[in-house]
Amino acid sequence: MDVQGTVAPGWEPVRDAFLRNFEQRGEKGAAVAVHHDGVKVVDLWAGAKDADAAAGGAPWTAGTAQVVRSATKGVAAAVPLLLHQRGRIDLDAPVATYWPGFKAAGKDRVTVRQLLAHQAGVPVLDRPLALAEATDLEASTAAVAAQAPAWEPGTAHGYHAHTFSWLLSGLVHRVTGRTIGRWIAEEIAAPLALDLWVGLPGTEEHRVGRLGPVEAPEDTGALRLRPKRAVTEAWQDPASLTRRAFEVITPKPDENDPAYRAAELPGSAGVATARSLSRFYAATLGPLADGTPRLFAPATLALARTEESAGTDRVLLVGTRFALGHMLHGPASPLLGPTSFGHPGRGGSLAFADPESGTAFAYVTNGMRKTVTSDPRAQALVRAVRASLPA
Repeated sequence: MDVQGTVAPGWEPVRDAFLRNFEQRGEKGAAVAVHHDGVKVVDLWAGAKDADAAAGGAPWTAGTAQVVRSATKGVAAAVPLLLHQRGRIDLDAPVATYWPGFKAAGKDRVTVRQLLAHQAGVPVLDRPLALAEATDLEASTAAVAAQAPAWEPGTAHGYHAHTFSWLLSGLVHRVTGRTIGRWIAEEIAAPLALDLWVGLPGTEEHRVGRLGPVEAPEDTGALRLRPKRAVTEAWQDPASLTRRAFEVITPKPDENDPAYRAAELPGSAGVATARSLSRFYAATLGPLADGTPRLFAPATLALARTEESAGTDRVLLVGTRFALGHMLHGPASPLLGPTSFGHPGRGGSLAFADPESGTAFAYVTNGMRKTVTSDPRAQALVRAVRASLPA
C-alpha cells in the first residue's frame, strides 16, 4: 500500500498504524490527520477513492472527501456553543423561547442544554420520514416539534441518532435566520479554510468517494466490546427505541446519492477531509500555527468538555457520556483521554479534540464496518497518537 502525505518527526507510529489498517483490518480507502499545539503533524491518505472500486479504480488523493456520518455532529454542536459565546443563545432557556412550536406534546420546559445533551426524549418519531421530508427544513422540524417525548425530558438521555439533525436545524434557523449548513459554511468553514460541508455543493461532488461495507478478521490488538444480549435483542426488535432511532428515515437513504450529500443533515450527512476535521478541532483548542485565531473562547472550550449526560443510554443501551452535543471519552467510545470531546461516525470515522495534550485528531474512511461508537481502525490510530505524544 502506497501511503501518501506527511508525518512530522516523532509521529511515525501513526503512519505505521495507518498502514496496518490496510494490511490487517480491511481498510479500502482512508485518511488521518493530527494537529498538536496548533501545528499539523500528521496528514496521510491511501487506498481507493471508492470503497466498491475494482482494482485500478481512482485513488484517494489529497483532496478526497467523504461522508462522515455522525462525526458531523461534533462540528454541528459547535454552532449553538458559538451562538452562546456570542450572546445569542441562553443554554438554560426553554427551546420554545426561540422555537415556539417546540413546546407541543409536553416539551415546553425542555431547555437548550437538555436538547444538546440528548435528554430531550425525542430520538424517534411516531411516523418515520421519507427522504424528501427528512431533507426539507420545514417538514422535518415540524415533525420533531410535534413529537411527544419517549421519556420525561431531563430525566434520562438517549442518543438522538437522526433527530439531532432536525432539533439543531430548527433551533439554529429560528435564532439566526440561516440554515445550519449555511451558518457552518460562513462562520466556521470559510474563516478556517476548511474542506467541510453540511450540504455539499454540486461543484464539489467530484471530490467525494463512495462508501461501502467492509469486513475484516478479528483484530487482537483492537478494543473488543462484545454486544450485550439486550443490545443485540434491541437491534432485532423493530419496536425498540434503538431500531426506531436509526430507522427514523425510511427507507434507508443511499448515502452515495448526490442528493443525500447535498442535504443539510447536521447529524449524519456532513462531508469533509480528515485534514479539515482535525483543523476544526485544533481551532477549538487555541490559535493555529498559521495565525488563524481560536474558535472557542476558554469558557466555551470548558463547556465543550463538561459532562451533561452519563450512564446507560436509552437508545444505545451502553454507557455513554455527552457534553453539549459532543460525545466524551468513555469505555463505549474511547477518545484520547479524560478531557477529550468529539464524535464518532457509525461505521468508522472519528474526530475529536483533547485539551489536556493540545491534540486534535480526525480519521475518515470509505469502508463502513458494523460499529456505532468504536471502530478498531480508528482505535489503532488513537493508540498510535497516544504513543507519539511528547513526553
